[in-house]
Amino acid sequence: MDYPSLLLEKAVGEFAKLPGIGRKTALRLVLHLLRQETECVDRFADTLAKMRHEIKRCKVCHNISDSDICPICSNSKRNHKIVCVVEDVQDVMAIENTQQFDGLYHVLGGVISPMDGIGPSDIEIDSLVERVKEEDVEEVIFALSPTMEGDTTNFYISRRLSGIDVKLSVIARGVSVGNELEYTDEVTLGRSILNRTAFEIKTE
Repeated sequence: MDYPSLLLEKAVGEFAKLPGIGRKTALRLVLHLLRQETECVDRFADTLAKMRHEIKRCKVCHNISDSDICPICSNSKRNHKIVCVVEDVQDVMAIENTQQFDGLYHVLGGVISPMDGIGPSDIEIDSLVERVKEEDVEEVIFALSPTMEGDTTNFYISRRLSGIDVKLSVIARGVSVGNELEYTDEVTLGRSILNRTAFEIKTE
């Protein structure tokens, strides 16, 4: 596609880097911005830059936050004895939307995936183990997506937590195998948390 402006082409190229955005959609978005007032576009750009530069990771659970400790971890009304282990921030948001869980979270930032070169040291497993050891945690809920990588991560964490007096459970399999938690409807996800079962290590 020929562009009448190099600046326009560069802007389209940047938008097209976003997930799910092709060049045609990127062009529509850029042209939409061009039709807006300069102040509106400046505010849009400033908001994105401010978010990227100033947003933080909670020092306790690694969730996204505006402060060193996120609102969930600092909420005294939450059940601090239960920690729900999730893959990413979107999973926290999905579970929170169910309004069926009042414990805390631990965001791993990924799952173990040898095919993608992601090992245990690349995600927040060590900090989870230390957290369970040092804090008065009574139950750890595995709420990773029911994929091979998710199951592998559950198994590895369970082995790391063996010998520690903590209950291990996993969300009920109402979530279809291979599904991402963020795409699971709230009712199904809520029930899967309420109906969680004890995590068992299967040995051949």
